[in-house]
Amino acid sequence: MRSSRAIAAIALAAATATAAAACSGGSSSSSSSSSSSTPVTSTSASPSTSATSAPVTLTWWNNATSGGLLTVWQNAIKSFEASHPGITIQNVPIQNEQFTTKIPPALASSNPPDIYQQWGGGQEETQLASGKLTNLSTDVSSWISELGSAAQNWNVKGGWYGVPYDLHVVGFWYRKDLFAKAGISSPPTTIAQLESDDAKLKAAGITPIAVGSKDRWPDAFWWEYFAVRECPTSVIQQAMSSVSLSNSCFSKATTDLTSFMATNPFQTGFLGTSSQQGAGSSAGMVGEGKAAMELQGDWDPGVMMGDIPAADQKNLYNELGWFPFPTIPGGQGNPKVVLGGGDGFSCTNGAAEPACAEFLQYLDTPAVQKLILGAGVGLPANPAAIGDLTVPAEKVAAQAAGSAPYTAIYFDTAMPTQPGQNLDNAIANFFAGQGGNSQIISSVAGPA
Repeated sequence: MRSSRAIAAIALAAATATAAAACSGGSSSSSSSSSSSTPVTSTSASPSTSATSAPVTLTWWNNATSGGLLTVWQNAIKSFEASHPGITIQNVPIQNEQFTTKIPPALASSNPPDIYQQWGGGQEETQLASGKLTNLSTDVSSWISELGSAAQNWNVKGGWYGVPYDLHVVGFWYRKDLFAKAGISSPPTTIAQLESDDAKLKAAGITPIAVGSKDRWPDAFWWEYFAVRECPTSVIQQAMSSVSLSNSCFSKATTDLTSFMATNPFQTGFLGTSSQQGAGSSAGMVGEGKAAMELQGDWDPGVMMGDIPAADQKNLYNELGWFPFPTIPGGQGNPKVVLGGGDGFSCTNGAAEPACAEFLQYLDTPAVQKLILGAGVGLPANPAAIGDLTVPAEKVAAQAAGSAPYTAIYFDTAMPTQPGQNLDNAIANFFAGQGGNSQIISSVAGPA
């Protein structure tokens, strides 16, 4: 589950003064009454529920079990309840990794949670078959467009069965100072330029690109981005819905990746390098200036900050840049399409409406979005909050995500769970020199 990767990153960033911990550790079961922090000031555009309406209670399963996001949710509940008399939100924090085992039986039961954590795409479509998800299309129609194209990943089979509260985008995080040392004046826009820049960095004694292949999942970003650049958006969408990589453009992606890896762009021993754990991780290498760049999600700056001394953090803020995955000659994919995902929530059909939909709308108001950013969990789902990002490179990434004509959701999330995991494993094996294109292409075949 891609969100758990961001959560692990945030946990590492908890040790720094610049990034708050979010939803990874612990097993606390706090409710809205347990926080003593100042509540959010409501600026919700959603209508307040009349005090004379029948009181309703909505149970809310989310993965903020500790840290900054837990506090944000507690305060958001207080302020929402204050502006919506008669609605009570019962907060039920659940460890992120437990969602894969708790959600299926909950949706199969007669009493699922009213609101639960949702990552969209193929997983949402799989859950839709339970018949327990509420179609929110009518309730969100007046405002969902404000969230931009990335929110489309929560629209499945023509209906809004989920709404995001944050978004993620994958791209290159790079050190401007190391680029300058190697005589590189601007980020590459084509694969050929990236390979040329790699050569310049090597000549300057700098490792071009760090990758944390020990964790295996970072490898998938590479193959998936080559596929997004080679394949038209319509082909990507069809492949995810049909769970098939039979189109020749996916094989071209493997060919592209094979050629790129033949240039040896990664650090020595990359197969044994973790992605997020400590100064020796791929994030730590970039953070400490031991590698020039890394292809990673928007949580990467927070991880880097947790891997370097506090005295060096301000310099990293200034030197860190971001650029999108380069174009490929002859590729049929839109060069402005990005790879990403995000976190959101769904309402189940036992939840009181429009109360549930109003709460999801409230979480996407600028005031709450600003606090979510402060918890360090991702980019804002509402573009109106982009100005509240503090790392300049994150603003560049957020603007690219917000203006993208399409966000290709991580393949392991866009597809049903088992085929997605099989694809991740096949790509990781390919990085390790085990298996080739046929194994990658055929990995998603079989039962979903």
